[in-house]
Amino acid sequence: MRLGINLGYWGAGMDSDNLAVAQEADRLGYSVCWAAEAYGSDAATVLSWVAAQTERIDIGSAIFQIPARTPAMTAMTAATLDSLSGGRFRLGLGVSGPQVSEGWYGVKFDKPLARTREYVDIVRKAMSRERLSYEGEHWTLPLPGGPGKPLKLTVHPQREHIPLYIAAIGPKNLQQTGEIADGALLIFPSADHLEETAVSHLRAGRERAGKTLDGFDICPTLPLAVGADKDVSALADMFRPYTALYVGGMGSPKQNFYNQLAQRMGYGKEAAEIQEKYLSGDKEGAAAAIPEQLIDQTTLLGSVERIAERMQAYAAAGVTTLTLAPAGFSLEDRLASLRAGTEALERAGLA
Repeated sequence: MRLGINLGYWGAGMDSDNLAVAQEADRLGYSVCWAAEAYGSDAATVLSWVAAQTERIDIGSAIFQIPARTPAMTAMTAATLDSLSGGRFRLGLGVSGPQVSEGWYGVKFDKPLARTREYVDIVRKAMSRERLSYEGEHWTLPLPGGPGKPLKLTVHPQREHIPLYIAAIGPKNLQQTGEIADGALLIFPSADHLEETAVSHLRAGRERAGKTLDGFDICPTLPLAVGADKDVSALADMFRPYTALYVGGMGSPKQNFYNQLAQRMGYGKEAAEIQEKYLSGDKEGAAAAIPEQLIDQTTLLGSVERIAERMQAYAAAGVTTLTLAPAGFSLEDRLASLRAGTEALERAGLA
């Protein structure tokens, strides 16, 4: 099992440290450095900055938002980043959610599965430097009846095949991801529930495509906080606002993918309470309502030995790249967490 690092959103208050974190991960032999985007910093600019000041670590978009860019623009960006980084780019895609898609980008959040499938088709075709023509429900290239003609990407990516990942949560999206992508980006993954909530659906998609999970990268992100095992409860409290935001506030009462995931993990009553409190404005109450077990199951907390045991559980569940989001009140805390991650992987016998 490999390790990755997730820098999250640029502009979250740790920007001055993020480059140092990426460089330390590069020095330690981490496999990939991911950057995210929502409605603040864009991931492409951050990744170009990181790529210019690292040597070996891959850079990945987790995620480029599908409503933010046309598929041809995404192919251009991916090819450019792969070329500039010397073949180190991984393309992560996702549909985002209805609030961001419609509120920020003005793109209707409808038929996300069909839209994703067409998007991936066009991106792959463009990155392979075929002349781009496509007839689909959501995109038609060139536009009919006009002066447009099929064009070919002029940039040569470093590699013939740039790995393509999709951020997926729901069963249907996971199955399609297994079918059409090279890897899956997962969030709030519990090793105890990973088979039924994710891996089984990915496997079904691979089988539909006539493939197995061999070579498919299952890549969850887990927050990491290192400390004494007796302090696990206090460490878990660090992630209450983060968990409350996603389970309680990322979407409407009818459409919150993270809340639905918590329900599938057996926290139906608790997920409803967290959402009700969060959406009513009681964010502190929402955070307090989160069961400690839910946080502990979806993070890496405690001593190196405890984290190593959890890593073994994730590897046994099928994870191939474990992406860490190290918490800390200082740069040194975050760097120490990175080093602890490497040590835990070695102690787990997974390095």
